Amino acid sequence: MSREKKNKRERKKEQSLDIIGIGSVFFRTIKLMTDFFYVVILLFAMLGTGLAFGYLASQVESVKVPSKDSMVSQVESVSMISQLTYSDKSLISKINTDLLRTPVSKEAISDNVKQAIVATEDENFNKHKGVVPKAVFRATLASILGLGESSGGSTLTQQLIKQQILGDDPTFKRKSKEIIYALALERYIDKDEILSDYLNVSPFGRNNHGQNIAGIEEAAKGIFGVSAKDLTIPQAAFLAGLPQSPIVYSPYTADAKLKSDEDMAYGIKRQHNVLYNMYRTGVLTKKEYNAYKSYDIKQDFLEPETVVTGTHDYLYYSVLSEAQDIMYDYLIKRDKVSEQDLKNDTTKQLYEQKAQEELQRGGYTVKSTINKRVYNAMQQAAAQFGSRLDDGTGTVQMGNVLTDNSTGAILGFVGGRDFRTNQNNHAFDTKRSPGSSIKPILPYGIAIDQGYLGSASVLSNYPTTFSSGEKIMHASDEGTTMISLSEALNVSWNIPAFWTYKLLNEKGVDVESYMTKMGYDIPEYGIESLPLGGGIDISVAQQTNAYQMIANGGVYQKQYIVESITSGNGEVIYKHESKPVRVFSKATASILQDLLRGPISSGQTTTFKARLQSINGNLANADWIGKTGTTNSTSDVWLMLATPKVTLGGWAGHDDNTSLQSLTGYNNNADYMANLVNTISQADASLFDTAPRFSLDSSVIKANVLKSTGLQPGSVSVNGRNITLNGETTTSYWAKNGPGTMTYKFAIGGTDSDYQKAWASLLGGR
Repeated sequence: MSREKKNKRERKKEQSLDIIGIGSVFFRTIKLMTDFFYVVILLFAMLGTGLAFGYLASQVESVKVPSKDSMVSQVESVSMISQLTYSDKSLISKINTDLLRTPVSKEAISDNVKQAIVATEDENFNKHKGVVPKAVFRATLASILGLGESSGGSTLTQQLIKQQILGDDPTFKRKSKEIIYALALERYIDKDEILSDYLNVSPFGRNNHGQNIAGIEEAAKGIFGVSAKDLTIPQAAFLAGLPQSPIVYSPYTADAKLKSDEDMAYGIKRQHNVLYNMYRTGVLTKKEYNAYKSYDIKQDFLEPETVVTGTHDYLYYSVLSEAQDIMYDYLIKRDKVSEQDLKNDTTKQLYEQKAQEELQRGGYTVKSTINKRVYNAMQQAAAQFGSRLDDGTGTVQMGNVLTDNSTGAILGFVGGRDFRTNQNNHAFDTKRSPGSSIKPILPYGIAIDQGYLGSASVLSNYPTTFSSGEKIMHASDEGTTMISLSEALNVSWNIPAFWTYKLLNEKGVDVESYMTKMGYDIPEYGIESLPLGGGIDISVAQQTNAYQMIANGGVYQKQYIVESITSGNGEVIYKHESKPVRVFSKATASILQDLLRGPISSGQTTTFKARLQSINGNLANADWIGKTGTTNSTSDVWLMLATPKVTLGGWAGHDDNTSLQSLTGYNNNADYMANLVNTISQADASLFDTAPRFSLDSSVIKANVLKSTGLQPGSVSVNGRNITLNGETTTSYWAKNGPGTMTYKFAIGGTDSDYQKAWASLLGGR
């Protein structure tokens, strides 16, 4: 072999050895790095374990474990249907809820479903002490590494704690509480109680009516038509699979129909998984598993049915509405929600929703102020005599509210002719112009309270116009002469009210403060027709509340319909508290009471008293006060009535504001209201007792005045002549100041021309 070939072969051998050497070094390096990586992983695992358990320990240390009684009470507490009651505690109605739940005892739940739920949700349920350590470590480490909380591995005990006590807050702080609470609960009650509580509270989708259901009893009855204790293994397996995704696995849609085969397959596949879990954990034999898997569970589903809803009326929704407002305030206060937080619409809407759900599912009793006999009597009167309102312009609606004067409690009401055909609540929700029924309050009551007007004061009723030039009319009448305040009220003239309100504005009286105290929301006080009802929209309830103030000696007691709200465990979370507001002085209120006998007794704007006399003569002898009101084009007619004990407000009209006949208020509404009063009296005669009478307060200033001027007799210069005016006198009642001395412009309002005419009439030929 040549030396050259030998050297070539040796060089190849060396190259091969070099490659082998390099490879050897590479693999040794890789092995070393791998070993190092395992060491690093082990170190990190050990460090992670230390961190995890250290973090867990820090969180656990801050957890305060509830007492046994407290925890068991919370765990066993299930949402219950709330109810509304009359003042005598008899039932008005249960509150509608979109979630049906009927808790049952552990003995009333089949072992089939208990075994199915354990096999599927927590196969070690009967072995662990409330938590599974490896799952705790996994959740802790995930939280430390910023991966969020892992929900997998939670035991049934933990799930129960989460559902009933801690909620869904996705933080480890909440998770640490869940762990500690679960360990505690397992010491407090036995496994079967925990399992039964879980089955009583868990969601199970929808029933055959399309209603949302929770709890195993409602699930068994609503899907298979059997009690929970009678569930077969296939049925139990189907139900045990539902809590994971109730709506997806439910066989029914929200509109009470069976799902398509394609959509129903999800629930059936889930049932088969549950059956397999029962086989895997030894609950079923292989033969049983195959047999039950082959069973067609669809044949056991109930046929869909339309839900039969309760028949509710104006009463149900009126009481519920106020109760929801109260619950909203209660939750805001309980949760310490700030005013700043409530500026966020999302927060506000959330709490409005929470208030509704709390009432629906919290097992509360809402006690109303409604007198059952009186309310039923009012509905009877509406049904029997409502047609007397009809005047050929179509079906006339009405709204009435009966209020206790001393408390503001609503004793009864009429929301309309028939809730089934018209759901507008004309007692509380419909807001219309009060017409002349506002006059005793604005302007006359305020003027009396300010000392500008006495009961015998004289006001100008000479024809005049608004500043726009439009004539101020009273129906077809343009005006008359100077008239007394009592005539202004009895006939309900418009011009005197216009002048009186103008006087209040000229004197700088804070009219708004008066009206705000009574709950009026008037956007613009500069409207000249305000004392005629222009620019004011008010409900029957609110207007009745203002007349309650007059009848109650000037003290406004805000109307209410909810007396109390009591939780299922007997705790009173709300009790109405009286917050009286003085609007008018005692003197003012008693002067108004005296004046307001006239509009009812005179018969000039209503035939109410005459009609009541023909129905029930004794009842007509009660001390009736009140006022009528009619708006332009007779689109609204009002009759406000009060006796010393109660106030009854009444409105009638069309929802579309179309006109009534001109005498509908005078005759038809008077007839209806007389029959309404009589029917109420038959239910409770004490309400319109004829013995109590209104009387003038001792603080009223009494003065002898001329009927012609409303002022004290005396001398006055008329057209350059000094005249001493005398004549018929009367007693005038004043809240303060008293009548002034004789003066040329003796009346409220009027122009120079009006006074020339007035003095010419007073002096006659002199």
